[in-house]
Amino acid sequence: MSTMPAFAFDPHFGANDTINLGIVGLRNHGHWSHLWNTYYKMDKVRIVALCDPDRAILDREAKKFYDKGEKVACYTDIRELLDNKDVDAISGATPNHWHALSTIWACQAGKDVCVEKPVSHNIWEGRKMVEAAQKYNRIVQADFDIRSHLDTSEAIDYIQSGELGKILMAHCWVYKRRKSMGKVGNAGYVPKTVDYDLWCGPGPKVPLPRVNLHYDWHWQWDYGNGEIGNNGPHHLDVCRWALGQTGLAPRVMSFGGRYGYDDDGQTPNTQISIYDYKPVPIIFEVRGLPSRKGNELMDPFLANSNGMKIYHKPEGATWNNNSIIVCEHGYVDLGYLIAYDSNGNRIKLFKSERNISSADNFIKALRSRKKEDIKIPIDEGHLSTSLCHLGNISYRVGENVSFEEVREEIKKDDEVMDAFTRTKEHLIANGVALDDESIRLGPWLTMDSEKEQFTGKYADQANKYLKRVYREPYVIRETV
Repeated sequence: MSTMPAFAFDPHFGANDTINLGIVGLRNHGHWSHLWNTYYKMDKVRIVALCDPDRAILDREAKKFYDKGEKVACYTDIRELLDNKDVDAISGATPNHWHALSTIWACQAGKDVCVEKPVSHNIWEGRKMVEAAQKYNRIVQADFDIRSHLDTSEAIDYIQSGELGKILMAHCWVYKRRKSMGKVGNAGYVPKTVDYDLWCGPGPKVPLPRVNLHYDWHWQWDYGNGEIGNNGPHHLDVCRWALGQTGLAPRVMSFGGRYGYDDDGQTPNTQISIYDYKPVPIIFEVRGLPSRKGNELMDPFLANSNGMKIYHKPEGATWNNNSIIVCEHGYVDLGYLIAYDSNGNRIKLFKSERNISSADNFIKALRSRKKEDIKIPIDEGHLSTSLCHLGNISYRVGENVSFEEVREEIKKDDEVMDAFTRTKEHLIANGVALDDESIRLGPWLTMDSEKEQFTGKYADQANKYLKRVYREPYVIRETV
């Protein structure tokens, strides 16, 4: 792949100029969110290239263009796509372990980038993405949809105005049904249509360590970041935004486990992470099991905070994801965009008639070349994604202990105790045996936000997770 200085690739698109996009990663989210439901429908935007290491998926999407009488270049190797001078920018929905390298390579090739959540697989490479965007003067957007919504901006302005008094707590959760990914035995089956070397990329190339190549990589550390990394970036980002925090949390702790089945998954399906921002912390919860054994519906969110009873019902049959900001005199539900007083009465609905998508923001920024036109530039996306990594690192550094030991550790924090108690009841309802060492308790980790390094007692153990070992030639260099 060739690299050239930024000034050689710095188009300033006028209102009537067509922007040529390449879509990277086509199987699921890339298929509908980055291609057919967004950019393909836009005026003065043309899809000129597709890329996926699975030839079957690539051919499937290419055929749709050919059936319409439209031409599109197809690649299994992103390096070849990036050498295509007709491509102005890429929008990517690859597995997590490819996000950073594909973005950095694109910046080096003079392409702008919209990259899916989480923007990185680890904290170190996320910072390298920021450096590459700056060095090559690229527009790089983190594709976090919530920040693009104008009604969410109105809700954040309302929270920060003090109408409900001081902010006391930010609480977010992802309750999403995840069934067992199975147990592979010797090695899973890689479809013959897949270039497995390209699929593995920066990650280790080993016999497939799971039944299914696709999607279930989310639950293995070499390729994914668990549920907190999968859907957590959206919610942690909006909470950090509401709190006005511009750095990483100074302390973090996480605990949980993988319950309900014995499979090849490594990431927790039940997890609570506490981000000790001052003066207002964030609590994040993950649940992958249903409300009770034999029932596929997810739990409602039920909490007691600052003397208020907070309830949020599941939005769908198998998911309940949301963020709330608790204040002195009420709270704001950032999912339904409703403000409540301390008695639970609705007092305000936030609904803008001018909502635009993150894809619209990206195209606007490509034309203006103004960072402020991106609702969440890569440096902001890096920070919010890094919160997910912080929670996972505390969990991975931790040890298996009893539920009683966790209770003793957190008993002075009413909000965390409430979340812990509800989680314990949830596991019992799912028939999980809570034995003497059935929960993993991560230590409190201290973070130097400026250096993006852990300090203190567990620093040596925790800092090992800031970066991965890369596989040639899919390497992110120290100097991008």
